[in-house]
Amino acid sequence: MDSYPFPPGGGPGGRTPPAAGVRPEILASWRRSQSLGIAREGAALPIESDLDPDSRLIRAAAPVLDRLCERFSGVPVTVALADSRANIVDRWGAPAGLELMDAASLVPGANVDERFMGTSSVSMVLSTRAPFVVVGHEHFLHDLQELTCMAAPVRDPVGGTVRGAVNLSVPQELADPGMALVLQDATERIGERLLELSTAREVELMRSFRRARELGGHAELDLGSGELSRRGGPTPRLASQERLMLLEHAVELISSTGEAFTEVPLAGGRVAVLRRRELHHGDAEGAAVEVSFEDARGTGTPGPVTATAPNGRRVPLLDRSAAATGAGAPGAAAEPHAAGPADAWLLLVGEPGVGRLAAEARGRLSLLNEAGARLGTTLDMRRTAEELAEIAVPRFADLVVVDLVEGVLAGEEPPSGRPRPGAALRRMAAWAGEDSRDTPIGGVGEPTGYPAGTPQARCLETGQPVTDSVLTAALAGPRTDRVHPVDLLGEGVHSYLGAPLSARGSVLGLVGFYRRGRARPYEQDDLTLAGELAARAAISLDNARRYRQEHHASLTLQRSLLPHALPRLSAADLASRYLPADARVGVGGDWFDAIPLSGMRVALVVGDVPGNGMQAAATMGRLRTAVRTLAGLDLLPEEVLAHLDDLVSRTPEESADEQDPATGATCLYAVYDPVSCRCTAARAGHPPPALLTPDGEARLIDLPAGPPLGLGGVQPYESAGVDLPEGSLLAMYTDGLLKESRGYGDTDARTGRLLASLKHAGPELEDICDRVAATLLPGGPYDDVALLLARVHALPEDRVASWEFPSDSSVVARARALTRAQLAAWDMAELDFNTGLVVSELVTNAVRYGGQGPVCLRLLRDDTLICEVSDRSNTSPRIRRAATTEEGGRGLFLVAQYTKSWGARYMPQGKTVWAEQAPQPEQPAPETDEQALLDMFDDPG
Repeated sequence: MDSYPFPPGGGPGGRTPPAAGVRPEILASWRRSQSLGIAREGAALPIESDLDPDSRLIRAAAPVLDRLCERFSGVPVTVALADSRANIVDRWGAPAGLELMDAASLVPGANVDERFMGTSSVSMVLSTRAPFVVVGHEHFLHDLQELTCMAAPVRDPVGGTVRGAVNLSVPQELADPGMALVLQDATERIGERLLELSTAREVELMRSFRRARELGGHAELDLGSGELSRRGGPTPRLASQERLMLLEHAVELISSTGEAFTEVPLAGGRVAVLRRRELHHGDAEGAAVEVSFEDARGTGTPGPVTATAPNGRRVPLLDRSAAATGAGAPGAAAEPHAAGPADAWLLLVGEPGVGRLAAEARGRLSLLNEAGARLGTTLDMRRTAEELAEIAVPRFADLVVVDLVEGVLAGEEPPSGRPRPGAALRRMAAWAGEDSRDTPIGGVGEPTGYPAGTPQARCLETGQPVTDSVLTAALAGPRTDRVHPVDLLGEGVHSYLGAPLSARGSVLGLVGFYRRGRARPYEQDDLTLAGELAARAAISLDNARRYRQEHHASLTLQRSLLPHALPRLSAADLASRYLPADARVGVGGDWFDAIPLSGMRVALVVGDVPGNGMQAAATMGRLRTAVRTLAGLDLLPEEVLAHLDDLVSRTPEESADEQDPATGATCLYAVYDPVSCRCTAARAGHPPPALLTPDGEARLIDLPAGPPLGLGGVQPYESAGVDLPEGSLLAMYTDGLLKESRGYGDTDARTGRLLASLKHAGPELEDICDRVAATLLPGGPYDDVALLLARVHALPEDRVASWEFPSDSSVVARARALTRAQLAAWDMAELDFNTGLVVSELVTNAVRYGGQGPVCLRLLRDDTLICEVSDRSNTSPRIRRAATTEEGGRGLFLVAQYTKSWGARYMPQGKTVWAEQAPQPEQPAPETDEQALLDMFDDPG
């Protein structure tokens, strides 16, 4: 374990032992206390002289704490009651303990907040809003380091507001964990008594209204039925929505300290006027809200009434006559300071505090409803974090900071367990309202972290919302040209609430809510609301993370299925682009390929699978593999498409009701032969290729239009051939290149732009790809785009040699002689023996099994030597195992042994068998190991 530093003022010779093993939250409090300049030898505590000795908190706590001290009689304990501002309002305990408190200035009225006395149990409770124990040397003040102090909050059951704290101090050697449990039971009982006192106050307020009802005869407003009844007059009605609206405005008026009335428009041109009347009865202070109705011309609905409140209680109108009559009676309501009209009805009565809680509860519900509508509108994690901050400010916080775990931003799975202190985070949002929009806030988009002991670290460790107080100086750090988020709150101590962003059992990060100063500390209800906001945001963030993960996996899969590098060919120079669609659309199934074929030919393929995502990428990979397999058979373009269509159309029996995901896929397949300079192509529902000739003419190649894959049977696929001059540019692409927005738009116009971009492009293929993308997709693609460019070359005539022989066995020797002479002319004499053997076997087979037509022999010279023999037969050559007594049957076996590769391709009439050899550099013969040769013939016996 790393050793902690000495506390301020401690160290050798001091009364405080080293801080090794001190809890991180205590260390954090020490640092704050030290930054405030608090003296450890007797802090000067401010004294509040104007304390209410008969407050509800003291009345509720006194009998409970009397019994608590009786329970610990004989043990030198002291009990102190502090209010929500950390002022000591009363003390209990043995005289000796009280004298020690006097010596430490812990007298009634003394403020024991961390700002004045450093780390203490009461300050920790009022900061964290939870029970806390400070043991001996963890106290900041030397005078308290012989004690163990345990404190617990006193909560008002209505709303969970912390009304104060109870501290129990005992010598360190006498402390027992059970004392903390007894203390918490006592504070819970004090909370129950607070509720009982609140109920008594409501009863006192209602007593005034009962007397007023007895003194005046009033009609009745029944909020349940929405009917206004008065004797001898018409009966106005209220719709259910109007009743709810009036009650909501009444709650706001009761909780308001400045507004005295409000107007609420109703149906039919009516206006409801709500007036707030202050009420006092003994210790009870409350307010009543009256309602009167006017039409658009300002005429009222006459008649005083009583009201039936939502809880069933019948209460009267507080009009001038009733107030005046009951003013002199004991316990009667005071005369309203502003008389209302005679046709007003009582709508609601209650205490301002209870009204405030009701208004806050409604505000929390409204905030959650807004969060449900605004959070997660996009699948962008940064935008979701910004939405969370904008929703919470200013209704719930003055500043919101959102931090996410680093790996989550990349779409990775969150680490198992809860993040440890110092975990790598990245700040995604910091928002303090519209006034901070133009302020350069530092840290956004940058790595961040929180050391152990900070409330942020506790939030991540526990996985639960926490509340605490934070000091601006402790968080702002060194001054830079960019404002630290906490600097926006100003200097001083502020209220903080941290909530983890947890989704599906993993912590994605945390959100910090800050309130300026400590006038409005976060309470228990705020913890619940913050947890709910964070949970909703976390689900949206996790959905965005999962989408990014799937999008990245789909893109990775698709890129892995696309060619990693285009082959280097003598037939053509190649360049390509794959442009994925934006995140809103997802990864598609576009692909391209360049496949070397026999005879120095090349197959160029571009295709598009319908749909997006992982399935489209996997389907694309399946089709690309099938195309490469079919291309290896040297089939004609229309035959390749026919086989692909058959593959997609065939549905396995177990999935007879499902359609192949490749149904509707499009494909363009072209084969270019550099010897004849001819390109043969066929298409299945795909846009035709574009051609730029050396003389600058740009046009589309006219190809027969075949149906998309899986829809075959409508018409057969057909191919067409076109001669390509040396240096021609062939452009093959998917339909995403022609799309505008989410549709095609004007296809002819975009095709014209494509041809123009090819026509005015430079000689470099990579520059042409960039120019086409910039011209047709200036704002990025709306659908995946695959683009394949090929600048074709012709094989020079001096690298081609061909002969035609009659179908006769006597031509074998002549073919071998011509081959030998050609190899000598090409300076490839080292291949004389192997090539002679290959020519002999292939020509012999063509004469013997090739029918009556002529036999053609062709030699092609490139980096390799290609030997081709053609005949008029479609019989497939194959290697077979010859019997021992057979003299023939070994020809193709020898060809396979002496060549790099061999195969056969078929033409409309006949076939071509080819073999390829790679020239080998001459190597010196190895020295003979005579002993090894002798060992091979040694007699083992």
